[in-house]
Amino acid sequence: MKDKILVVDDEWNMRNLIKIHLSKINVDIDEAKNGKEALQMLDKTLYNVMILDIMLPDIDGWAVCATVRETKNVPILMLTARSDIKDRVHGLNIGADDYLIKPFAPEELVARVTALIRREKMINKENDTPILYFEDLSINMISRSVKVKDKPIGLTPKEFDILYLFASQPKRVFTREMILDKIWATNEMRELRAIDTHVKNIREKLRKYGFSYNPIKTVWGVGYRFLNTEEDKT
Repeated sequence: MKDKILVVDDEWNMRNLIKIHLSKINVDIDEAKNGKEALQMLDKTLYNVMILDIMLPDIDGWAVCATVRETKNVPILMLTARSDIKDRVHGLNIGADDYLIKPFAPEELVARVTALIRREKMINKENDTPILYFEDLSINMISRSVKVKDKPIGLTPKEFDILYLFASQPKRVFTREMILDKIWATNEMRELRAIDTHVKNIREKLRKYGFSYNPIKTVWGVGYRFLNTEEDKT
């Protein structure tokens, strides 16, 4: 089966340009001209990547991204003319996986989309244990879902990947550089502080849903490691 891409942009010329460039990697492409249409399509179809503009006529890209992240793990590439560093950081913090500025080089767009698809497939292939259990916490690699006391938690793709990386190798200390190399698909926005933000979000979500302890321990000056149980402090 071909990988499926959803392109969300209010300009027909831009959508058509993206389709032309992505035709090189043999994918099926659907188009949405506004945020409402995109959300409706996401409810009906599973996509491998969503390419999302920010400046949309009804629901802006920020709101679309945040809404999607409440229930879905589809990788999101924000493709926008907004180049300010604050916009890029905001996009990544609310759940985008990558951020590309218009005008863009066609080769870079293709490379970034390919990297997002490849990263998801590599993570699925490399993990031999599809479901991990830690007291009331379950992490399912197949469905890319996390539950606490059988209640689903909405993690972003990056948050899920980081949590699964830690949990699949308990007690191993991961430096921030190791996490960047393992999780981030491209060199764009490879900032150490982004990892700390994602870890903070994971901890807050687990606590919000009643998980009994903080499973991600900070190893000061080095990085992070996963705790099997609340008693695992050494």
